[in-house]
Parts: sequence; structure tokens; C-alpha cells
Amino acid sequence: MLGTLDWGPADERLDLLAAPVAAAIGAVPDAEVAEIDPELADTAAFCERYEVPLDAGANCVVVAAKRGGQVSYAACMVLATGRADVNGVVRRRLGARKVSFAPMADATSLTGMEYGGITPVGLPGGWPVLVDEAVAAAPRVVIGSGLRKSKILLPGKALTGLPGAELLALAR
Repeated sequence: MLGTLDWGPADERLDLLAAPVAAAIGAVPDAEVAEIDPELADTAAFCERYEVPLDAGANCVVVAAKRGGQVSYAACMVLATGRADVNGVVRRRLGARKVSFAPMADATSLTGMEYGGITPVGLPGGWPVLVDEAVAAAPRVVIGSGLRKSKILLPGKALTGLPGAELLALAR
């Protein structure tokens, strides 16, 4: 196991997952979930309190891509120790003139997830999920559950099997 949490099969604790995550978790092999203090959902606080190495955390960043008056959304998965190259790699991959972090209200309403718990599992259909190579190479990563009160643990490579997933050198 990882850290001091009590991990268990995610498909047996759907009460710890946001509705869209619960609906999609059965397609994610070896996913586990653990309950946490919702006040400690942010990566740094979570890792410190639950003794999870920072490089075992993977953050999901929702971006809004704009081109020709149209806005589209995507999720970027990077290790907590890295940063997504939003203005370079992500912008070029999405074919956008401008890419920025999606406003919190948009990210939460579009995903049906809580801010600070957004995860690539269960995202709206058609959204690209850009997974950094380091995340996919990690034996196990901790990601959001869609709720601030829990986290999901899974093999990094499992993220590449999600709908819309693409493997890229995303972090700088």
C-alpha cells in the first residue's frame, strides 16, 4: 500500500466517488479508494498528512482551449512534482490559439465533480485526457475521486486506457 491510508477496491466503495466517477470506475483496472479529511485534499497537504511521496501524486488540470470563438475542454495529468506545459505542448496538441486553466465554476459544473477532487475518470465524453509520460510510467499514482473526501490509487498506465487518453511528454 501507499502512505498511511486504508485503501480498498474502488468499485466496492462507490459512496467515496462522485457520481460520474462511480459510473466509470469499473473500467479502471486495479483502482482502489481511501477516505481522507476533505480539508487535506490539496496535494501538498494530503501528501504530508498521509505520508504519500509527492512524486506518487498525479494532478488533473482542466484546461479551456479557445480558437475562433469556440471553447473546448481537456484534462491534463501530470505528477505533483511537475507542471503541464499548457502554453506549449497542450496548446499545440489541442490546436488552440489560447489555452488557460478552466474557471473553477466551469470545471466543476461540466465534470460533476468537486474542485480539488477532479479526476480524469468519468469526464464528459469527447474530452481529451492528456497523460504525461512520467504519470503513465509510475507504478502507482494517487489521483482525485471527484470528491474532496477521498483519493483513488491506481497504476499510472491505467490512465492511458481511459476514453480520450493520449500519452505525451507534457510536463516541464
